[in-house]
Amino acid sequence: MCLKNKACSVHDNINRIQCLIIKTSYHDSRPNFVLMMVDDLGIGDIGCYGNDTISTPNVDRLAADGVKLSQHLAAAPLCTPSRTAFMTGRYALRAGLGSTGRVQVILFLAGSGGLPPNETTFAKLLQKQGYTTGIVGKWHLGVNCESRNDHCHHPNNHGFDFFYGLPFTNFNDCKPGAGKGVLVDVQETLWQMSALLALASLTLLAVRASALLRVSWSLAAFLAVLSLLGFTAWFVPFELLRTWNCIIMRNGEVVEQPVKLETLSARLMSEAERFVERHKDGPFLLFLSLAHVHTPLFVSEGFTGKSKHGLYGDNVEEVDWMVGKMMETIERLGLSEKTLMYFTSDHGGHIEEGPKGGWNGIYRGGKAMGGWEGGIRVPGIFRWPGRLNPGREVAEPTSLMDVFPTVVKLAGGTLPEDRILDGRDLMPLLEGRTNRSQHEFMFHYCGMYLNAVRWHPPDSDSIFKVHFFTPNFSPAGAVGCYDTSICMCHGEFVTYHSPPLVFELSGDPSESRPLSPDTEPRLAEVLERVERAVTEHRRTLTPVERQLTWAKVLWKPWLQPCCGTFPFCSCEESNHTSAGAE
Repeated sequence: MCLKNKACSVHDNINRIQCLIIKTSYHDSRPNFVLMMVDDLGIGDIGCYGNDTISTPNVDRLAADGVKLSQHLAAAPLCTPSRTAFMTGRYALRAGLGSTGRVQVILFLAGSGGLPPNETTFAKLLQKQGYTTGIVGKWHLGVNCESRNDHCHHPNNHGFDFFYGLPFTNFNDCKPGAGKGVLVDVQETLWQMSALLALASLTLLAVRASALLRVSWSLAAFLAVLSLLGFTAWFVPFELLRTWNCIIMRNGEVVEQPVKLETLSARLMSEAERFVERHKDGPFLLFLSLAHVHTPLFVSEGFTGKSKHGLYGDNVEEVDWMVGKMMETIERLGLSEKTLMYFTSDHGGHIEEGPKGGWNGIYRGGKAMGGWEGGIRVPGIFRWPGRLNPGREVAEPTSLMDVFPTVVKLAGGTLPEDRILDGRDLMPLLEGRTNRSQHEFMFHYCGMYLNAVRWHPPDSDSIFKVHFFTPNFSPAGAVGCYDTSICMCHGEFVTYHSPPLVFELSGDPSESRPLSPDTEPRLAEVLERVERAVTEHRRTLTPVERQLTWAKVLWKPWLQPCCGTFPFCSCEESNHTSAGAE
């Protein structure tokens, strides 16, 4: 296994021997890791977080057997930046994955933006410690930079020995009949433009044919060419989007294009179980990144109609089954006391989806809202029998970014010293050696914009949240951005507050009562201290290449992953898939 570890040079026998020694010497002392992340799950969708109508017995058992975090926070309210922060232990804008405009996530698998090759993931550091690393499920951090097979952003280039799953994500175009999900207004504009130009060209030809006016052939031809170009710019990247974006890869190979959602969950679980079985002698890290519960919703046979909450509830209950299968595998192999298991969501539920979206409990807002708690407060559960006392709850502020230093230290690795890390080791909190979070301040971004700041004063149990701007809900009186389907972070879509809005979350977790000098004697101190913290934080930011510009996110045919000969990309994975080699 070490021969395929990037930390072990093929041409350096000494490094290979050292890597083998590390792998052997820590065989029994260091934990395995199973990290499970759901897509778009609301914190209120889980039984142990207050839901009493959706059945989640396996996630609830995970919490009962371990430690539940009740103030666990995503570092961003959308998939791509949140997962960037999770992988690197750093705010996403440090890697160039923040946006100043409407495009805040990777939109095309054949774009050139993604997680830069010079970023260090926890998987890279665990490889150096002799771990076998795998990701099964969703990636959504890019694939290629300059050519179809350079795989500069691919999981295999970011420390994962094995990858099986969706290099993009599940979105509406992946499910026939579910509608469109990418730049719908741009698609409509291109279609209307091409239709109008075609009509103009035909009109000129008709006028010329009837001899009503003298019309230049070149003008009619020019309009026809423009119409064809507009039609091509609409049809090729957008109407074929299911083929381009909705694929399954095994390591660097496309094995299904487009994906068949109806069997996806079973295949993901099969691959995850096989990975653990192959590496039961450890040490290993598995990141199980589920495609559920992002729309379009889909469930496997046997889960339809089970929940009181319709198709969305069915999805959550299938997620719970998948968590249960993972727990069962670890227990069957006798790995429970050797394995740290973790469960979370990448951000809050998508409330604008209505019954097809998640519920964020008592928390205001949802997906894409970087300030309101509903967009960033997520489930956080750790289980490690024999090491973590069962049934504990930690109410201190913690972050998805904290997973990075936690797993690296437990694996015996050294944290990088050539870059700023924003995550903190969670083990002192999880083990009860301290009752205080290492996060005095947390910075909540929406794209590139600092949306809010959380302050947990060292001399107080209070947790203050300062909002610099809030999204403009639409229509008037709504609790989300229903007119645009999702909230945005810039321009006319937000309202800046001067002075900022301030809430005290310990007493007002729903953020419904802004503080005033009459209700909070420390208000001036809060604003002054947060202002200083923001200044200090911004000094740590350095310019990097931005990965979510239009030039990087738009479709480039020469970067399109393809099975077969481009553009005739089509293949179906066999029902009897063989275990992939790392």
